[in-house]
Amino acid sequence: MAGNRARERRPTMADVAARIGVSRALVSLVFRNEPGASDETREKVFAAARELGYRPDSAARMLARARSRMLGVVFTIRNAFHADLIEAVYPAAEQLGYEILLSAALPARDEHHAVDALLGHRCEGLLLLGGYLEADYVAELGERVPAVVVGRRFPGASVDSVHVDEAKGVRQVIDYLVELGHSAILHIDGGDEAGAAERRRAYLGAMRRHGLAEQIRVLPGDHTEDAGARAAAVLLAERDRLPTAVFASNDRSAVGFLDAAWRAGLDVPGDLSVAGFDDSNLAQLSHIDLTTVRQDPLRQAELAVRTVVERLEDPGLAPRELVLQPKLMVRGSTGAPRRASVV
Repeated sequence: MAGNRARERRPTMADVAARIGVSRALVSLVFRNEPGASDETREKVFAAARELGYRPDSAARMLARARSRMLGVVFTIRNAFHADLIEAVYPAAEQLGYEILLSAALPARDEHHAVDALLGHRCEGLLLLGGYLEADYVAELGERVPAVVVGRRFPGASVDSVHVDEAKGVRQVIDYLVELGHSAILHIDGGDEAGAAERRRAYLGAMRRHGLAEQIRVLPGDHTEDAGARAAAVLLAERDRLPTAVFASNDRSAVGFLDAAWRAGLDVPGDLSVAGFDDSNLAQLSHIDLTTVRQDPLRQAELAVRTVVERLEDPGLAPRELVLQPKLMVRGSTGAPRRASVV
C-alpha cells in the first residue's frame, strides 16, 4: 500500500531541483522563463523534469502570471548609506526578474505610511533599510509579507536580517587608534539609529579591553551632520580637555564634526584624529578623506534581495541572520597624536 502511494505521488519542483543539485528557487525561475539561470542549467532542469515526469501546475502558472514581481524598499531620505544600498538593489533585483518600488520615510511621513504605500502597490516582498520600526510591528509585518531588514536585528520576528558585524568594525577602529598612540578617544553616539547601540557597546568594551576605562567619554548624537557639529561645539568650548581622537557612530556625524573643527581652525589629524563608520561616498571624497569602517553596501543589497526572493519561493524558511565582515579603511583623517592624551 505504501509503495502504491509512493508511486502515485506526483513529482514536485523540489524533486527536479534535487535531481540536478540546484535550489528550488532557481528551478522556479527556469519554469517561469525568468532571467537568472544559464542556458546549460535550463537544459538540465527541463531534462530532469522529463525524466521525473514533472509538469508545472497550470493553476500555479496562472498565479505566477498574476504576481506583481515587485519588491518594495523602505528607506530614509538624506541617508547616504541608504542611497548606496538602493543603487545596488536595482541590478540585484533585475537579475532575479523583479522590479523595485521605493517608499521614503520623512519627518512628516513615517515608516508605517511608507510600508502601507508599498503594500498598496502589490509589492510581494519588502526590504526595510535601517529605520525606527517597532519590534512588535516588524514581527506582525513578517507574518503578512516576506521581509528582510538591513542594518537592524529583530530576534524572534519572522523576518530575515542582513547587517555588518558592528562590534568587530568598532574594535578595528579603536585598536587602530590605540596602536597610533591614542588613549583619549571620544565617541559621538548615534542615539537610536540603526547600528548605533551595537557600536556604542563595542566602543565601551574596546576601551575597557585596552585599559582605558577612565578615558571613556560619550557625547549624545545621532546619524546626522548636525549631531557631529553639536559634538564639536561642546569640545571647542573646553579646548583644554580636547581628546586626541574622535570616533563618530557614522560618516555623516563624522563629517559634521570635521566641518566644525576645520572652521574653528583645528588641524585634522594634527590636533585630533577623526574616524567614522559606513565608508559612504562622502567619506571617500579627497577633501574629506575619512578613516572609516566599510560595510559593503553592494553585498548587503545582493543578499537582501536574494533572501527575500528565496522566502517568496519558500515561505516556510526559518528566519535567517546574515552577517558580513567589516573592513577598516584608513585615510588621512587619522594619525599619531602630536600631544599627550588627556588623563
